Amino acid sequence: MRRRTAAVAAITVGASLLVPAAAGASPVPVPGRPKPPVKQPVATGYGGAVSTVDLDASRTALDVLKRGGNAMDAAVAAAATLGVTEPYVSAIGGGGYITYYDARTRRVYSLDGREFAPKGMKQDAFIDPATGKPLPFDQAVTSGLSVGVPGTLAQWDLALRRFGSRDLGALLRPAIKVADKGFVVDKEFHDQTAVNEERFRDIVPTRELFLPGGKVPAVGSVFRNPDLADTYRQLARRGTDWFYEGGLGREIARTVAKPPVDPKAARDVRPGLMERGDLAAYKAVTRKPTHVPYRGTDVYGMPPSSSGGSTVGEALDILGNFRLDPRDPVTALHYYLEASKLAYADRGRYVGDADKVDVPLDELLSAGFARERACLIKPDQAATAPVAPGSPDGSYEPCVPPGTQTRALAFEGPQTTHLNVADKWGNVVAYTLSIEQFGGSGITVPGRGFLLNNELTDFSFQPPAPGQAPDPNLPGPHKRPRSSMAPTLVLKDGRPTLAVGTPGGSTIITTVLQILMNRLDLGMDLPTALDAPRATQRNTPQVFAEQAFIDTYGRDLAARGHRLELFPGPPAGVIGAATGLELLRPGLVQAVAEPARRGGGSALVVHPARSVVGGRPPTPPGTAR
Repeated sequence: MRRRTAAVAAITVGASLLVPAAAGASPVPVPGRPKPPVKQPVATGYGGAVSTVDLDASRTALDVLKRGGNAMDAAVAAAATLGVTEPYVSAIGGGGYITYYDARTRRVYSLDGREFAPKGMKQDAFIDPATGKPLPFDQAVTSGLSVGVPGTLAQWDLALRRFGSRDLGALLRPAIKVADKGFVVDKEFHDQTAVNEERFRDIVPTRELFLPGGKVPAVGSVFRNPDLADTYRQLARRGTDWFYEGGLGREIARTVAKPPVDPKAARDVRPGLMERGDLAAYKAVTRKPTHVPYRGTDVYGMPPSSSGGSTVGEALDILGNFRLDPRDPVTALHYYLEASKLAYADRGRYVGDADKVDVPLDELLSAGFARERACLIKPDQAATAPVAPGSPDGSYEPCVPPGTQTRALAFEGPQTTHLNVADKWGNVVAYTLSIEQFGGSGITVPGRGFLLNNELTDFSFQPPAPGQAPDPNLPGPHKRPRSSMAPTLVLKDGRPTLAVGTPGGSTIITTVLQILMNRLDLGMDLPTALDAPRATQRNTPQVFAEQAFIDTYGRDLAARGHRLELFPGPPAGVIGAATGLELLRPGLVQAVAEPARRGGGSALVVHPARSVVGGRPPTPPGTAR
């Protein structure tokens, strides 16, 4: 993730600092530019709050709240701004999931804006016909074949029609302003461009936009995207039908079918299967959220096609069978890692797009299945991973034999972003959005200023061998690939108390789960729970962890059989970049972002409070003082 301050404020220093309003960035830092304001990772106050990875996006959302917009309005406006300032992870060429608490109905809703595959995609779409083997991952990513039908705009349209109070055109204006005037390039943006430089050079419109003058944008230079500003203006005027049924949709389908590769490039960028009819067929969907009770609270998340809600929920159900004592964090973490291991085994075996495959969701989240899985956990010894999936069949024994074989963990890119918004009326949004890899497919729609996703690489590439269990996550026509995105809301007594989410690919689930355990079980306040060192166990032989986690808990967990290794990234040694909100009492909300991971995030409130609960940490939900 990259966080930076819009150049809008910096440019007011004087006309002499302006550079020509062309796409891309000025090639050198502009002398005399004031340093960007320091972001704050925690803000507490009244009237609404927002936490994102980016100061521009947080400011956009806050301004919407101050002008009378509600949480959904602010979330959409922030996401549109992230499409400008975070173009490698957030764009209208991607998709995402929203978990939403509506204060009027006092209900939780989930809005599925996940991309789906073209009608022409079959199970063997990622098999190279020349070899009969799966395509190398890097070749699959940088191709039209990886591009799913984008869901972001359809999701915004659905969200605003159902729950918003502003039209899309008005909410795009702040993002248009940032795209026109630009933002200051920071080291994160520079480094992530540099990582993509080789493939970006091979795709003409991507090179022209993100490598202005043929170079990676310099730190301190101003990056402008007038093409995206114009695209947003036309969307404001024409509506989302222009994207799905009109001229822009034709341009997208043409770009996917014939990627605009430099004729001199040696890279084989395969054509995709998307047609205009696939865009016209796309619909964002309102779904019933997952729900599990936990420690006196109710935890809501995203149902399939995301595995976030089901896997977080199952792991919480398993953990609910154990007493987690703040005075013994090693034992609590042991149970957390073991519950994650079991839940991931079941995720891989049973969870896919519920519109296309039978997902036994009710049984996966049942108390009986959780007890059956929990009985496999030994208090002093880690199970050898990978463990086998369970049988969520409605008939549960006190215990089942542990297994040692299961499907390998599929790759999911960690390049995603998450934001949270609460408003003065009590509405709360948790929203995770993505284009998959940093830079998605690497393919920019010519003249439109945004990258297309590579979300279809979240499918399993190869069907299982004869005799093996079926794979619920194989490609298929108009099928949504399985995701780990887990925008999560926690309610107590029917009222929202926590919102949390993170990027991180398949580590999203464990990061959200660990933050919830830290907050609800181990007595940490939300800033501490979010900042605490992390580990992820996804049914692999190793537990991957941040160095601070290894330094603090590694020896004691190794004594119980856990094999801890440094998380390989990207970025190496850093798991996730979470954001959260906590409603401390009626009207008082605390917004929380990362203080350090991936450059830190931005938390803002409408009316800052002078103190928080008498200066002491608030009581964790579900506990008593």
